[in-house]
Amino acid sequence: MRIDNAFVSTAFRYFAATAEAGSIRAAARELNIASSAVNRQILMLEEALGMPLFERTGRTMVLTEAGQVLLNQTKISLRDYEDALGVIDELRGLQRGRVRIATAESVSVNLLPKILANFSEHYPSIETFLTVTVADRVTEMVHSRDADLGFTYNPSTLDGLEIGFEKSIAVGAIAASDHPLAQQKTVCLADCFNYPYAFPAQGLSLRHALDTAMEDSSDIKDKIKKPILEANSLRVMAAMAQEGRCIAFQTRVGIEHHLKSGALTFLPLTDRNLPMDRLMLIRQSSKAPSPATQMFEKFAVDYLKKHPIN
Repeated sequence: MRIDNAFVSTAFRYFAATAEAGSIRAAARELNIASSAVNRQILMLEEALGMPLFERTGRTMVLTEAGQVLLNQTKISLRDYEDALGVIDELRGLQRGRVRIATAESVSVNLLPKILANFSEHYPSIETFLTVTVADRVTEMVHSRDADLGFTYNPSTLDGLEIGFEKSIAVGAIAASDHPLAQQKTVCLADCFNYPYAFPAQGLSLRHALDTAMEDSSDIKDKIKKPILEANSLRVMAAMAQEGRCIAFQTRVGIEHHLKSGALTFLPLTDRNLPMDRLMLIRQSSKAPSPATQMFEKFAVDYLKKHPIN
């Protein structure tokens, strides 16, 4: 029989639930218990620590500085507990476990679903939890252990991280098949800026790459018109390009189906200072991965080697 969270200190579980929910009533609904029971455990915990953990404003509960410190440590302890149970299950030969994955948006469109579908077919008892976010946030989640593995681009730092897989991918312009530039084999940013264009928002790895390429082209940068759209969603920008509204910028990852059908055309950018996008599968280096995480990482890396990314 699998040990459940009832064996973790009730006070700490109720405290964490209240901190996440923002009120005792909401936490009680999530825990399926009475509000008075949650409140009693929190009061007992505050009395034992000799410090308030929440500032109470009506029904709203806001963490104090001490509460935030305790929440951070409690989340780490609960993650350690869940990880330990997963390893124990696997050691018992149950082929169970869980893998928490964070990914950049483009990987989630086509590439990662194929990996997940194949993995679940081979390991149906292993649970996978997926978070789709921007590349910088993926790295943060792996650092903080909110994710076991991350598919990210161009992390600003690799301190505390290990790379399980890395691939450099060319950045290009994408346009509808009937766009005036679609018949060209290559283009440069100056060509693209003569037409309406969409630009990736700050925080996306593509934005950093494009800004880098433009740093030595200040004359172009000063003359170009503003983008008709700035967005943190590659899907939205690709859809705008497909509608013929603008040119957008990204790699081939995430638009494979559009390129295959001819709905979009990929035009390699020739700007000399434009860096390649580096797709990475990362994990934390200070913590040994669980057997389930190791299985998924190996499965994903094998898949990526057998199905090269252009």
